[in-house]
Amino acid sequence: MANPVLLNNIEHKDLRVIQRHGSDMDESHPFVPTFAEEFRLLQAHYPIIFRKETENSPFEPIALLGFEANENLFLDEKGWDAATVPLLIARLPFLIGRDGDELMIHIDLDNPRVSKTEGEPIFLPQGGMSPYLENVNGMLVAVHQGMESNVAFIEALTKLELIEGFSLDVTLDDGSQNRLSGFYTINEERLAALDAAALDSLHKAGWLAPIYFQLASLSNFRALIDRKNARRAAAKA
Repeated sequence: MANPVLLNNIEHKDLRVIQRHGSDMDESHPFVPTFAEEFRLLQAHYPIIFRKETENSPFEPIALLGFEANENLFLDEKGWDAATVPLLIARLPFLIGRDGDELMIHIDLDNPRVSKTEGEPIFLPQGGMSPYLENVNGMLVAVHQGMESNVAFIEALTKLELIEGFSLDVTLDDGSQNRLSGFYTINEERLAALDAAALDSLHKAGWLAPIYFQLASLSNFRALIDRKNARRAAAKA
C-alpha cells in the first residue's frame, strides 16, 4: 500500500532511490497511464489504447505492457526491454502532491525503490536537490501538466465521437485462444470523414499529432504478441 509523504531534506536526507527495473520493483502491471504529449515517444514501443475504470468514468489513455494481470512483457532479467520507459513509471517513487494550494514533491516511502544503502541520492550532502532529483522534478512537472491536458484531449475526442470499443482475438504459438476486450481506440474511418473545420480545430489544439501517434502505435500489438509467445516458450523450456 502506498505511503506518500511530503519530501524534505531533513527527514529524508539519507534516502536513495534504486534505479534498476524488475518485478521486485512493483512494475509487473499490464498497463500504465499516459498522456497525449507522451504519445510521440511511446508509440515506437507500446500499443496506446484507452480504458475506463468504470462505465461512468472518463476515458484514460494507457500504454499496454501485457495481456493479463501482473504481466509486464517489457521486464526481463536484464531490466526494462525498451528504449523509452513511460514517465508514470520512470518518476517512481515520487509523485506530485499539494501542500495547501502549492504543488510539492511527495515520496512513497513504501515503494521498493526507496533505500538507505543503494541507488541515487535524493539530496546533496549540504541539503540541496541532487541532479537526480532535479531530473525527477522535471518528469513530475511533465506528468502533472500532461495528465491535466488529458481532460481537454478526451473531451475533443468524445465530442467528435472518435473513440470506439474494440476487441482483439489472439492465437498464441501454443494454440491457446485469447481475447483482449474492454478497451477503446480511435475510429480511423470517423477521423478520415471529419470536415476541414473539425480537423483544423484538432490541429490548433495540438491533438491531431497525438491522434495519429495513437493509431500508429497499434502496430505494436504484433511485437507484444511476439513477446508473449517468447515468454511462454521460455517458461516451458
